[in-house]
Amino acid sequence: MSPAFRTMDVEPRTKGILLEPFVHQVGGHSCVLRFNETTLCKPLVPREHQFYETLPAEMRKFTPQYKGVVSVRFEEDEDRNLCLIAYPLKGDHGTVDIVDNSDCEPKSKLLRWTNKKHHALETEKNPKDWVRQHRKEEKMKSHKLEEEFEWLKKSEVLYYSVEKKGNVSSQLKHYNPWSMKCHQQQLQRMKENAKHRNQYKFILLENLTSRYEVPCVLDLKMGTRQHGDDASEEKAANQIRKCQQSTSAVIGVRVCGMQVYQAGTGQLMFMNKYHGRKLSVQGFKEALFQFFHNGRYLRRELLGPVLKKLTELKAVLERQESYRFYSSSLLVIYDGKEWPEVTLDSDAEDLEDLSEESADESAGAYAYKPIGASSVDVRMIDFAHTTCRLYGEDSVVHEGQDAGYIFGLQSLIDIVTEISEESGE
Repeated sequence: MSPAFRTMDVEPRTKGILLEPFVHQVGGHSCVLRFNETTLCKPLVPREHQFYETLPAEMRKFTPQYKGVVSVRFEEDEDRNLCLIAYPLKGDHGTVDIVDNSDCEPKSKLLRWTNKKHHALETEKNPKDWVRQHRKEEKMKSHKLEEEFEWLKKSEVLYYSVEKKGNVSSQLKHYNPWSMKCHQQQLQRMKENAKHRNQYKFILLENLTSRYEVPCVLDLKMGTRQHGDDASEEKAANQIRKCQQSTSAVIGVRVCGMQVYQAGTGQLMFMNKYHGRKLSVQGFKEALFQFFHNGRYLRRELLGPVLKKLTELKAVLERQESYRFYSSSLLVIYDGKEWPEVTLDSDAEDLEDLSEESADESAGAYAYKPIGASSVDVRMIDFAHTTCRLYGEDSVVHEGQDAGYIFGLQSLIDIVTEISEESGE
């Protein structure tokens, strides 16, 4: 167990870092927050923390890089808005070292703290009258949030127009409804527990979308079984029902969320998990096709790299003894931003002008050639219910491969292959 995990003492004069909603979260119920440009954080679950600190070396390229643990509290800013603030653990200071996610051993200590971009928030004692009014307003906001959540459940596929003026990636933060829902629910949970505690452990993980200008993200719930060995009878029955009523039971995978930039219409399309559960196998295939389609044409150049990574991941998991990745997801990520093809002797100013034009329909005269097409990423996430005989304390010990997860991977490989062949590749 890491030194960072053993202590939660926060030094009193340490400034905190304001955590923001992670706008590219498209699925799941756990709140994922933006720590900085390259790092995210989420509530620490002991099992998931254990997984990241002990995962096999050959799996590291298929998971986010684990970067340590922080303490998180909710506080009020100068405008009396509730915010989530991250603090270093005692004895961890300095600058954050963002190390390469190569075949190095996982770091057992928290990355050193940085003094850059700190947001110091000071809480003040408020008059009783203001406190009463504030509680009333917060209660009203809570009801409004529930109404918005119900609307989200009914509006399972959403389209948002993105203005042609300005940078597309800078506007994304205004449009993702799922990430905002998770952020607000996390604040609500922490507020409800405020009388008992206001200090939580969060883990730091690599932001897999940071290198993409306009991330297109597909969240797939993997496996034929979703409940962990420690699930209650009610929880297990609920998860079994969801699997039986979705593509999980048939092909071992279902859509848990999606975010796609449609270059043809200048829109962002979001699909949530409620819609994903209703899809038939054919509907799942159509959703996958839609994920790789930019509104003008199918991004065929992405299919080969995706198949290569899926096949490699399958081979890696087939070598893992005793692991079960219950309720784990698989992310597929690529850049929705495309650039016009230019000659090798073009200078930097020409490249900049073309990149600006490419956002407009008039740029259709250029021959589009995506940059870094092979940079499409495939990663496993969410390990709160993962089990392995190496953990020791589990009451149930499994033998052999995670057949349900591997079955889902093979189904995914087959369907992507079908899309590739049908599209003429």
